[in-house]
Amino acid sequence: MTSYLTGYRQVLALPGMASLLGVSMLARTAITADVMALTMYVVLGLDMSYAAAGGVAAALTAGLALGGPLLGRLIDRRGLRTVLLGTVAVQVVFWLSVPVLPYGTLLGAAFAAGLLMVPAQPVTRQAIAAMTTAGQRRAAFALESVQGELSYMVGPAVVILGAAKMSPDVVAWGVGAAIVVGGVGIAVLNPPLRGEDEAAAGATVRPPRRSWLGHRMIAVLAMGFGTTTLLSGVDLAIVATLEEAGQVSWAAVVVAVFGVTSVAGGLMYGVLPRPFPTWLLLGLLGLVTVPAGLAHDWPWLCVAVIGTGLLTAPTLSAVADAVSRLAPASVRGEATGLQSSAQSAGFALGSPMVGVAIDASVPWPLYTFDGAGEG
Repeated sequence: MTSYLTGYRQVLALPGMASLLGVSMLARTAITADVMALTMYVVLGLDMSYAAAGGVAAALTAGLALGGPLLGRLIDRRGLRTVLLGTVAVQVVFWLSVPVLPYGTLLGAAFAAGLLMVPAQPVTRQAIAAMTTAGQRRAAFALESVQGELSYMVGPAVVILGAAKMSPDVVAWGVGAAIVVGGVGIAVLNPPLRGEDEAAAGATVRPPRRSWLGHRMIAVLAMGFGTTTLLSGVDLAIVATLEEAGQVSWAAVVVAVFGVTSVAGGLMYGVLPRPFPTWLLLGLLGLVTVPAGLAHDWPWLCVAVIGTGLLTAPTLSAVADAVSRLAPASVRGEATGLQSSAQSAGFALGSPMVGVAIDASVPWPLYTFDGAGEG
């Protein structure tokens, strides 16, 4: 066991790496909870429908998808701290204003907040690429993907629990405060975004976009989009299947099994002697998702999602690793921003696509539809 953990120990021993992962974990957990916080505010604070809440969530998500490459390009040109502090200022204004904004204004403000969200995830990926050697990078990106899985498990759950105990205004302020603290923390750490060898080789020279945004990079971005489309669809399909079986109260257990196995899969992938191609991992992810369509109650569904969980973090890790390798150092910010946009778009589109299938058919084929379509 000790030999398997050596790679992770080496990564965490790198100067600033453990602090970066810890601070970015706070920011990413809050960012994954922001949609839920706004949903709770619109439904409970404004006493409006879930459809209205969905409009605010869609505006925020659209901003996130469009803002990734924009902020990445600004980081490449203006530097990390300038962009981080600018986005932190926007988040302070937005989250303090949420309780006093009418619904129509909230829609536009949510889009702006998404467009200028603190870029914790792409910055962490850039820093990992700069701070690690080629031999350390897979373990480091595995830790980053596990960090992402943990944030999705913790963030929305904390918001839901908070909404049951506190006013939706306070919950929104709490989420905003966590985003701001995380962004300021990353700015204070100011992690390197270029390796020493990259800087020495002239990494400040910006190559034409067509020289790096070619068919290989587009294919990797498409695979990132496909992965998150599949995953967001699976979450909704779990609920649909259990609702059909009259066991919807067990959905939290199934989702917890899904999350725990994803964390385990990410950690195991990081210590493998050699990586797998991204296309192979995504294909296997789609394939192992199909058996979940045969499960009609929660115990079998728990078993069926284990395979999907085990391959989730490795696939996301492989996508991040591939983007970092294909992008020249001087445009890595824009490239990681494009990756975040592609994955945000997948999360945004996966649930509606499966929702249409839910309305048109019985729940169980949904897993097969989503997995096969993207695998």
